[in-house]
Amino acid sequence: MNVTHAQSSTPAPKPLGSLSVSTLCLGGNVFGWTADEAESFAVLDAYVAGGGNFIDTADVYSAWVPGNKGGESETVLGNWLASRGNRDDIVIATKVGAHPDYKGLSAATIKAAVDRSLSRLRTDHIDLYYTHYDDESVEVGEFLTALDDLVTAGKVREIAASNISARRLQESLDFSDREGVARYVALQPEYNLVARDRYEGELADVAARNGLAAVPYYALASGFLTGKYRPGADVDSARSEKAAHHLATDRGRRVLAALDTVAAAHGAEHATVALAWLAAQPTVASPIASARTVSQLPALLAVQQLVLTDADLALLTEASA
Repeated sequence: MNVTHAQSSTPAPKPLGSLSVSTLCLGGNVFGWTADEAESFAVLDAYVAGGGNFIDTADVYSAWVPGNKGGESETVLGNWLASRGNRDDIVIATKVGAHPDYKGLSAATIKAAVDRSLSRLRTDHIDLYYTHYDDESVEVGEFLTALDDLVTAGKVREIAASNISARRLQESLDFSDREGVARYVALQPEYNLVARDRYEGELADVAARNGLAAVPYYALASGFLTGKYRPGADVDSARSEKAAHHLATDRGRRVLAALDTVAAAHGAEHATVALAWLAAQPTVASPIASARTVSQLPALLAVQQLVLTDADLALLTEASA
């Protein structure tokens, strides 16, 4: 029989370079998009009250919304930090390279973009600074040296990469080791039960070999892994079209059936099970999931207490192959 093992109410933090982060990373892409400032503050307060300390955003969030310019999420987050006075208790991750006014990874772009992010976040330092997308027109030495300058200046504590090939990731790590400059400590790939091939394999091997922690995005496949998308169901979500397409795939239907089984065995939400599977994978430190409302948070935070059995993990892994 499968058993849910309750851990302490505040699980041990996960190491991320010199940082210590909670098992769940709260995605900030909805702040200033599908959640206004008041809703965002309520979600942030509830997340911290539930034991979370790790928040992910980017300078480009949410430039895709008509009328937005990018930086809206950072602004909401900065206002919340200032109003709560809790900056030292929170690990803030943001990204550079995709903002409409600061595209790419040239040294000049990075150094201009970071100051804008710091201003919007209303802080003097960023805990984890990601290169949002690799820019192959720039040598790794140029952007890593620029990032190292930010670390030396105290503007950034640790650096990380997102959306990068295994080859360029290894090249970046080799450069940092050889030249003694700041080194990536984490990797943010797309990774979940219905999208495993983009991370597992060569990219995951590079991360494991070099001691990088993975912080997966789309951990719930745009909401599909919450289990609310079913044939004939009408889901009110800005991401419903992206999530619903998984219903048309054999893998999606297999995963949903496996989630039904494991969730029932533990009396857990589907989202909790999907996040727990991800958290149990090699190299994964803290999956990212976002909540538009406070009511969506308990199922996400519950990953801190849910430990799946070997049989649960095997069932989900096989279904998602």
